[in-house]
Amino acid sequence: MIASKKLLIFGGIALSIFGMLYGLHYAIFIEHQTLDQVGNSLTSAFSHAAEGRWEASESALLNYSQSRYKYVRQVDVHSHWIGLAMLMIVLGCAFDRVGFSERVRRGLAMAMLAGSVTFPLGVILQTLSHNALWGSALAVVGSAGVTVALAAMAWGFARATS
Repeated sequence: MIASKKLLIFGGIALSIFGMLYGLHYAIFIEHQTLDQVGNSLTSAFSHAAEGRWEASESALLNYSQSRYKYVRQVDVHSHWIGLAMLMIVLGCAFDRVGFSERVRRGLAMAMLAGSVTFPLGVILQTLSHNALWGSALAVVGSAGVTVALAAMAWGFARATS
């Protein structure tokens, strides 16, 4: 088996296992507390609004917004790691048909693996600090790496069939 194919398949398997373990950890230790916080803050916001306590209601809505932001990103992270991993495995199965040299294919496989790791990692870092530029930058760089690698792979597949 060629090195680029191995990198995609085994990298995808490792990334899917990591994504599943991360999802399991999140579901067991974090998710229920987060959902409780989301529900409680929304309930408080409506209760305070009904009582005419607008500042308390606004504070509870802000707490809801922050909790929901973190929850959505945590769920996205685990699903993106697994989804990108499955894509890597499927591409790896047919990667010897890409119409590039092995050196170029290996570079594309490395770019795909690196982007598939860093994109969701950047999203996790965004949950640590909502306005953290470095988390957003890492997510953007990772997603750009995946996008460029996929576009080049598509071109390589098209080039091989023509």
